[in-house]
Amino acid sequence: MKNELVLLAGTRETCKALTEQLKGMLGQYIRIKSFASEEYLPPLIEDALIVYSSYLIHDEVKHVIAPSCEVITAHRTVNYQYIDYLFEIPNDTNVLFVNDFPQSTMDSIETLDRLGISHLRYIPFSPGGEVPDSIEIAVTPGEMDLIPSSIPTKLNLGVRLIDIHTIMAIIDYFELPEALRINITDKYTGKIIELSKKLSSLKQEADKLNQYLKRVVDGVNDGILAFDRSGSISVFNKELERMIGISPEFAVKKKIGQVFRNSELLEFLLNDESGNQEAFTVRQTNLLVHRFPMKNDNTIVATFKNMDETIEMERRVKLELQKKGFVSKYTFQSILGESPALQETIRIARKLSLSDLPILIQGESGTGKELFAGAIHSESSRRNAPFLGINCNALPEELLESELFGYEDGAFTGALKGGKKGLFEQADQGTLFLDEIGDISMKLQARLLRVLEEWEIRRIGGNKIIPINVRIFAATNRNLKTMIDEGRFREDLYHRLKVLSLSLPSLRQRRKDIPILIKSFIRQSHKPGADITEETLKLLSQMDWKGNIRELKNVVQYMLAVSDNNVLNASDLPADLVPAQVPLMPKTLSNLKTEHKILLKFIVELNEKGIPASRKKLSALTQNTSFPLTEQQARLRLKELEQLGYVIIRQGRSGTFVTEKGLETLV
Repeated sequence: MKNELVLLAGTRETCKALTEQLKGMLGQYIRIKSFASEEYLPPLIEDALIVYSSYLIHDEVKHVIAPSCEVITAHRTVNYQYIDYLFEIPNDTNVLFVNDFPQSTMDSIETLDRLGISHLRYIPFSPGGEVPDSIEIAVTPGEMDLIPSSIPTKLNLGVRLIDIHTIMAIIDYFELPEALRINITDKYTGKIIELSKKLSSLKQEADKLNQYLKRVVDGVNDGILAFDRSGSISVFNKELERMIGISPEFAVKKKIGQVFRNSELLEFLLNDESGNQEAFTVRQTNLLVHRFPMKNDNTIVATFKNMDETIEMERRVKLELQKKGFVSKYTFQSILGESPALQETIRIARKLSLSDLPILIQGESGTGKELFAGAIHSESSRRNAPFLGINCNALPEELLESELFGYEDGAFTGALKGGKKGLFEQADQGTLFLDEIGDISMKLQARLLRVLEEWEIRRIGGNKIIPINVRIFAATNRNLKTMIDEGRFREDLYHRLKVLSLSLPSLRQRRKDIPILIKSFIRQSHKPGADITEETLKLLSQMDWKGNIRELKNVVQYMLAVSDNNVLNASDLPADLVPAQVPLMPKTLSNLKTEHKILLKFIVELNEKGIPASRKKLSALTQNTSFPLTEQQARLRLKELEQLGYVIIRQGRSGTFVTEKGLETLV
């Protein structure tokens, strides 16, 4: 099974936005690379899942895709983060909808219509089109530079994101954990419900909205229930009908007490003081019910999961743990750096390895908390015993609880025969690393506190007390003291975990180590013979690196991917990292790349013949040169020439013109 995803997009902005989306959802499970065709494409991509940002770029990139690759063309949807802008525009207002191509413009408008955001009159516009008179507002999904200058009000809806159907197709392809699918589905369902509330308040296209919402909630694998504080049901999907045998037609608009007869379930759903997750038996079906209120709303949402599916999720998680192994991959020799801050941290960590007490490891994201935990274990007296780790933020509460404590035979429907050991039992005589400890629920905090007090556990569904001998390492990037003040973390648990503590320095506190880390990342890469200029090392050493070592490694990998040779320099940096004092473009034509000079000469020839110098025309002319450019690549170079004052890019069909300054350089 391939474990690499390569995103191919047209523009730099689209590539950046979709890469952030994919890495935020799937980055911890698969390797993700991305390329914008207007900037750079590798010679050949092999053995990867290719995700096109749009079918429009197929012809531009197909020559770099090997037969060993599978291809998914992404379906895109609006960015819900910025959708509120549209609600602020009065009904029936004429709005210019701007995108880079006619088809992508129409796709965006159709998406808004399907969502029920149809109270505006959208007028499609792409480069080369005519601007209607009397238009005062333009909106665009991330293409602000394409909006005609004559429009006074310009609204950016953000780059269109990959929709949930494409995300699920990617999850299916890589056979990722079911817990991930459920987590993404829950978040997506919440966004849809928030959007439906906004649309309902406008009282526009109510029927269309309800049909769309119904299709969405009927398409998820969980039962979905939504009701207001009075108990009136507004959402009841088909999966919930299958679970409990009551139709949506009967349930919607009814009071919750008319639909559910289980008194304990009713009390759980209606009582704000109850926990957010409990198990119930409804019509001989064992269900796990998760309840959460919508922020800034009067709505309660509940999801219903069949416990059989939860057992299947557990099996998948168990397989993942087996793949990782029960031994630490790290020693203190794995920690690279010579800075005083790091060496002092290592000195303290070595001393902590001699003890058998719990350790709380704190540090910013990306500072190497798991690395230090593994190194301490490898030098401790427990080095030959198991080292198990789990990310407490990656699993739902019920699954995390069963993974930690295990369960007995018959604890719930579908439980493995004979029960299952939890991580506390599996790590007996060894070390258990609890990452993201600040994200566990209050219920699990209470259970963990009892373990640290008594050093014994009881499996789910069991009565037997099981003594354990485990050293606990906990890690977090959160401020637990602030969480204690806010009532979100138990103070007694905090002191039990922080018997010993280790604070990891950020990369900003150990700048001396940055060159060492960079050269190590290069040696471990697909270009182990590559080098980097001293000026670039100095520049990287001065940056803030809020994502610390993880961010630094990502940047080095990006530079290796886009570099045209084996020596990395500042021009290979991602655009969002280039500081103001480092010019992205040369200041004079003499330093321009050959393709810029070729473009200037072609523009002059077209201007003299009275032919509009469009991107399409210029791209066609370059095909017979040593530097053939796609339309997207020509567009980027034209922007760079415009920044230098050599050309003027005009909207519509007029095309591009060479300025006096540009003509002077060609003399």
